[in-house]
Amino acid sequence: MPESLEKLAVVPEPGDNCAVAVADIPAGTQVVIGGEIVRLPHLVMEGHRFVIAPIPAGGPLTSWLTPFATAVRDLSPGDYVCTDQSLALLKDRGVEGLPGVASAANVPLDPYQLDESALVIGEQVPPVEQPATFLGYDRGDGRVGTRNHIVICGVTSRGASFATALAKRFAGREAEGFDGVVALAHTEAGEDTRPNNAEFVLSVLAGSVGHPNVAAILLVDTEGAALTSAEVLEHLRDGGYPAPTGIVETFTRTGSFAADLDQAAAIVESWLEKVPAERTPQPAAALSLALQCGGSDAFSGLSANPLLGNVSAELIRHGGTAVIAETDELIGAEPYVLKNVRSAEVARAFVDRVNTFKERVSWHGHTAEGNPSGGNVYRGLYNIVLKSVGAARKLARQVRLDEVVDYGRPIRHGGYVFMDSPGNDLESVAGQVGCGCTMIHFTTGNGSITNFPFVPTMKYVTTTGRFELMNNEMDVNGGRYLDGEPMAELTAEVFAQTLAIASGTPSAGERTGQSQVSIWRNWRQTGPVAGVSISVDGRIARRTEDLPAELADRSLPGEPLPVTPAAEAALPPAPAVELRLHRIDGRWATERIGLVLPTSLCSGQVGLGLSEQAERWAGPVIDRACALPHTEGCGVSGGAVVDTYERIMLGHLLHPNVLLALLVEHGCEKTHNDWFRNAVLARGLDPTRFGWASIQLDGGIGQVTGKAEDWFTQAAAAVDSPDREPAELGALSLGLDARGAMRPATVQALAILGGWIVAAGGTVVLSATSTLLADPEFRRTAFGSEDPVEPTLAHGQQSAAAGWQVMRNPTHDWTETASGLAATGVQQVLVHVTGGTLTGERLVPVLQVTADPATEESCFGDLDGVLTGDAAAQAAGALTLIADAASGRGRAAVLRTGNLGFQVTRGLLGTSM
Repeated sequence: MPESLEKLAVVPEPGDNCAVAVADIPAGTQVVIGGEIVRLPHLVMEGHRFVIAPIPAGGPLTSWLTPFATAVRDLSPGDYVCTDQSLALLKDRGVEGLPGVASAANVPLDPYQLDESALVIGEQVPPVEQPATFLGYDRGDGRVGTRNHIVICGVTSRGASFATALAKRFAGREAEGFDGVVALAHTEAGEDTRPNNAEFVLSVLAGSVGHPNVAAILLVDTEGAALTSAEVLEHLRDGGYPAPTGIVETFTRTGSFAADLDQAAAIVESWLEKVPAERTPQPAAALSLALQCGGSDAFSGLSANPLLGNVSAELIRHGGTAVIAETDELIGAEPYVLKNVRSAEVARAFVDRVNTFKERVSWHGHTAEGNPSGGNVYRGLYNIVLKSVGAARKLARQVRLDEVVDYGRPIRHGGYVFMDSPGNDLESVAGQVGCGCTMIHFTTGNGSITNFPFVPTMKYVTTTGRFELMNNEMDVNGGRYLDGEPMAELTAEVFAQTLAIASGTPSAGERTGQSQVSIWRNWRQTGPVAGVSISVDGRIARRTEDLPAELADRSLPGEPLPVTPAAEAALPPAPAVELRLHRIDGRWATERIGLVLPTSLCSGQVGLGLSEQAERWAGPVIDRACALPHTEGCGVSGGAVVDTYERIMLGHLLHPNVLLALLVEHGCEKTHNDWFRNAVLARGLDPTRFGWASIQLDGGIGQVTGKAEDWFTQAAAAVDSPDREPAELGALSLGLDARGAMRPATVQALAILGGWIVAAGGTVVLSATSTLLADPEFRRTAFGSEDPVEPTLAHGQQSAAAGWQVMRNPTHDWTETASGLAATGVQQVLVHVTGGTLTGERLVPVLQVTADPATEESCFGDLDGVLTGDAAAQAAGALTLIADAASGRGRAAVLRTGNLGFQVTRGLLGTSM
């Protein structure tokens, strides 16, 4: 019996020549299209499109009356819409029953040409007669908070672990009128020099200092950092941000991690009685909504985004503000965004931000076509045009665009505002919070679970089925509109829910207790680069393999550096040390670790929570558990940066010290579980040796937690846990680095230490940007020549041959350096520090030593050893320290203090999208 088109699909707008399947439609299904019975020749997946009117070869395929692709042949009603890119991705996800060849092709995105004579300089939606109210925190200057937090803010990434640890000390200290202590910890400005994104970082932090949800904030500085709290406060004053109404103090780290925590904790403790406040009735006009979409699917533009657009319109009618963002996710939807504007200046400003975004991305060899994630494509958003025209529905047809602001900058006029940002959800949200948004309304098709620390997030999901799967993490079922409920009734209901959450009712995300911050990440290129940059429309493109090897961080042969016979002969005899190591899969290991590996930024905090329980689940077969929360895997360009990301993540997953490993995907990212499975298979390994969990496909955080517990418990019961075995010095692999000035004897000592390990058949990996390699005395002692040396490994490339290796290092950020060294397979990292200690790596222990008396005095609690005596004596002391830690007789100080981090570099060509 033929089915009606209306039962099986949705047509976004009358006149479209493609429809969207509301559920999987099996091949062979008969559908009535245009009065004719049509047999569908292939499976059409839920959210994917099929043709409903004849389209000639070369003709446009349309949704919302917008061309999104071109027919590669004559297409008939019933034909499945697919491109080469979507077919390849679906094949990687194991989908069967699809066409063998594409029916459509993406088209280059021509720059939008603004015709000012055609602009509609219109009116905003009319105000209501009786504005609504909510219960908020009156800050006394016309601004109102929806929450009342103390914030611990690391000014740069160097303070991130400190801010997190300090906030953790106050967990559970919430009280009436006080929503708790939270960390604003991020990944930016970790190098010694000012980053290209400095203005963006300062904008987010300045906006946070004066944010109405913040009762008090502690800005944490680290000595020698590229940005300081003084610059944040100057940016706040000069940038037109509202003056803070709460407590603002700064704290500079000068001592050990534990001692500084105690001092800073005393400051925060003194605030706890001062900050509680009473909620009072406040006008809805004081609310500012950050509008976001993430993990989008084909239904985002049909249900959740239009619903959010109508809720935003309703708030504007009550005098409030709504802020849309994600610049690259509006490319292709410019005519719709500019259908009604306050002025020509607003329209010009919007087009200017779009063009600037395209240009910056093109410098790095990319176009906006790289924005859609694997989850987007899997659930029917084949390209950026489809994603953009659906995303733009967060702007209701009747609403006027009033203002355009830069990332994190204060809003002047209010109403409906566009803020420039990348499509990366977390980075975009941070900018909106910097603008002053007091709530986040976030639509999602797949079920994104991310939250911000001190601004509540309401999650709208696009379909009833997905809402039922993830109802503990979602607030609003936008799928009810697809099920036939009137939009007006849903709008009124969600607007009331907005007022309730603004008044203190916890959102679903707040109830999960997890949140994170990511600021628009730094980019490296500031103009066109020969051999890399492309045209903004992508017509002039480049293959990854054709990019310059250094800029693309291409893998290297991995041959170790030669050492002259004279240098080998000059080595003093190595002292005898006792080594007792584990054997895991035939490789020497210094620990047995249970690893939780998040496949993208959005599963990072869930992964961290799982790792905190994994030691209990796995029991004594592991020495410790850890997770690797990070900022990558989605919302970033592709190409060379993905190759580097793969090396780093696989280097940790396959590290000799990893006994058990569980991968946790968010579900809608570019680098999902199937992406990792294929990467593991490509290395000739069996993916069933690992555990696999999916927040979205398994039904939320609670279900993933249960699945992780079952896997770790069963996997631990199936492995042996033999005692450590005696090992020779050549069983060691060591990362070696130094930060700060050193005396010649210490330089020689580190060269001697590495020489002993290499001479015994072990491996020592250096960073190409290391202070050590820059020192001619080190090169002479280690290699027998003062000549400069070139990298032997790409960043994070696993070392396949013993000896001296040098890892390419595209940045000087220590946390990125440490994560790259760990991925090469080293069992430990030894760093000589002068002036201050460093954040440790989560998987591989970082041992820190000094020969500097001042550093010893100020940082003693964070040091693993002090080097004394001549070069040979210092080398012997370092070797004993390494042997003790490797054998389980010692433990790195960073593991005791919790000063740990993990960060994946974006190299020289990665950029947010």
